[in-house]
Amino acid sequence: MTDVSGRVAAGFEPVVEAFEENFAVRGEVGAEFCAYVGGEPVVDIWAGMAAPGRPWLEDTLVPVFSVTKGPTALVAQMLVDRGLMDLDTPVCEYWPAFAARGKGDARVREVLGHTLGLPSFPDYWNLVSFDAAEGWHRYGEISSRLAAAPLAWEPGTRVGYHSITYGWLVAELVRRIDGRTVGAFFAEEVADPLGLDFWIGLPTEHRDRVARLWHDPDPAFDLVEALGGPERAAGAALFIGPERGSPIDLANDPDFWTAEMPAVNGVGTARSVARMYAMLAAGGELDGVRLVSEESVAAHGAEEARGTDAVFGGETRVALGYGRSTPGGLSFGPNDEAFGMQGIGGSVGYADPVAEVGFGYAMNQTHMEVGTDRRPRVLSAALYRAIARQGG
Repeated sequence: MTDVSGRVAAGFEPVVEAFEENFAVRGEVGAEFCAYVGGEPVVDIWAGMAAPGRPWLEDTLVPVFSVTKGPTALVAQMLVDRGLMDLDTPVCEYWPAFAARGKGDARVREVLGHTLGLPSFPDYWNLVSFDAAEGWHRYGEISSRLAAAPLAWEPGTRVGYHSITYGWLVAELVRRIDGRTVGAFFAEEVADPLGLDFWIGLPTEHRDRVARLWHDPDPAFDLVEALGGPERAAGAALFIGPERGSPIDLANDPDFWTAEMPAVNGVGTARSVARMYAMLAAGGELDGVRLVSEESVAAHGAEEARGTDAVFGGETRVALGYGRSTPGGLSFGPNDEAFGMQGIGGSVGYADPVAEVGFGYAMNQTHMEVGTDRRPRVLSAALYRAIARQGG
């Protein structure tokens, strides 16, 4: 049996058993899980190896890929809630150059709701791709290329996952409205008041805490092979380069951690993800710290668009920056009102306002499968069974 460290509230011991089972039968190497219920942490556990010869500790950090979109969505949500950014205002009113190539009517709402129609830009691989880390720091050039790029469809007419460009688009809006980067805003306005160990752009002094990611030893499918490269819409949207570099490999490069890539390169703890979502599940306030209004949580967590994904195929459903559950796709527990994000390889974070659950799971053994990974689904099922037994 794997030795599990951490804390668990009475009645939630079966969640720890499910966590142990992930190590015993689902190939877990190192992982952490945290859940809040009603604003209180009920499970906060970790186990396994962070890297060869290095155990997973309470303060181990891990790259969580698209789970990063949740913190980025919260930054945008806070600007909207403060009246500094309007959802139905054209993007070009904040970012004039964005009006090029027929984008003048594209609204902020369409950026957050993945209906904009700008999942990539031409010849991206000569600036930034998963083949190398250095291009991800060239924010000015990336923003200029996005502003000059043509649309793949008329904004608001289709929904398609902007897996990488979502982060840059939100980041440029934040910078032009607030003056700070998304990473700086999140650090000062979210992480500091809530006490989170989570960064979009990791400070170099925390490098030694980061877990190493491993590829699935028996993958259901190879992500890069499945998506293709620049010649296919899905490969272009994920910024796969001509050399077919893997996102998993690049996420082990410390230079990648320090970039501010607000769609995919957040580094932190599952505890921090769960705590952030616990705040949203409780209506925008946790432990006396209010970040957004209850009305904002309801508006930004509500379904914004659904349909067949124009980029990746399959059924998709989105809120304003957050994902929503779909059959066979994202899975955020039994309550339809839940919203959050998952990352490549298995990490998950979500808020369930109905059960007042904040959920965070992260690991270093990546699995590639359609929909939410089996490991967090098992943990979620055990968590809700425990809640039900307590009459929650």
